[in-house]
Amino acid sequence: MLENVKVQPMLPVKDLDPARKFYEKTLGLKKVSEMEGEAVVFQSGGTNLVVYRSEFAGTNKGTAALWEVKDVDKTVKDLKAKGVKFEHYDMPGMERDGDIHRGGGMNVAWFKDPAGNILSVQNGPDQS
Repeated sequence: MLENVKVQPMLPVKDLDPARKFYEKTLGLKKVSEMEGEAVVFQSGGTNLVVYRSEFAGTNKGTAALWEVKDVDKTVKDLKAKGVKFEHYDMPGMERDGDIHRGGGMNVAWFKDPAGNILSVQNGPDQS
């Protein structure tokens, strides 16, 4: 039924202005549309990510979106240079190497947007 259609992540934020700045300037995503005061749609690769105003922003305690990147170390370094602070979690089977968690061929780093949504960058399955 849904296996052949695109899925569009939606991230709730309390304030669109800092979110817009974070997603455009810090993460480098391109804004493709906006519903004034309510939502902004950004393009990331071949998909869209919707950031929308909600009183429930930042209440999710799990990863809301992840970007699969070729080089986690370089991406973390680049994001840190833009002021991104990384989160550290105790993950079974993984060891922390600075801001990057490594284990079982996976390299992953978590960070939050201004609304507290947990985001991550990690290597793809062929990129350990």
